[in-house]
Amino acid sequence: MKKQVLKVAGCLLVAAIAISAYFLIGHFLRPFTPAERRIIRDSDSLMNVCVLPADSAVLRAVSAPLGDRELDSPLLQSLIDKMLYTVQDPSQDGVGIAAPQVGISRRLVCVQRFDKPGEPFEAYPNIQIDSLLGEICIGPEGCLSVPGLRGMVPRYASVVISYVRPGDSTHKRISERVDGFTAVIFQHECDHLDGILYIDKATEIQALD
Repeated sequence: MKKQVLKVAGCLLVAAIAISAYFLIGHFLRPFTPAERRIIRDSDSLMNVCVLPADSAVLRAVSAPLGDRELDSPLLQSLIDKMLYTVQDPSQDGVGIAAPQVGISRRLVCVQRFDKPGEPFEAYPNIQIDSLLGEICIGPEGCLSVPGLRGMVPRYASVVISYVRPGDSTHKRISERVDGFTAVIFQHECDHLDGILYIDKATEIQALD
């Protein structure tokens, strides 16, 4: 009798885990929501940048991955194009931007690659930092979503990132090591995807003149 009870309990546990996993995956790999679609479609090339404290809800949320449908969607390319335009506009003049900063809680960042010829801006869907390497150095940072402030933030000298290349129908993940200032930008932008802002890590924060 005891063995049967344990067997039933084990089956129920497995079923509960399977159901939880189903709903968890369904949540994180959900299609673009109607609200996200409206933001992407209705925004001009220059998107509205979310700032504290008004937009704390989206800036502090953990971003969901982009599913296969979203990776192949023209909406994603439209979002990338508008994010790239926004971060380079003189009104923003940034070196990186994350999707939550324009109201989209998805794992997507755009970063200026100071380590490449021409220092291009590039987009990185479903990015994650796999490794943090080298010494920790403290340097100045600002943020489009925290205007009027600058802080001193500890960051690693190098990172290993992985991501899906935009437009790649195979959705194959690419891994690369990034060093120096560009590595700092990746750490800053990827923090946004986990609801973390540089002010959470800063050792010192000052108001800009």
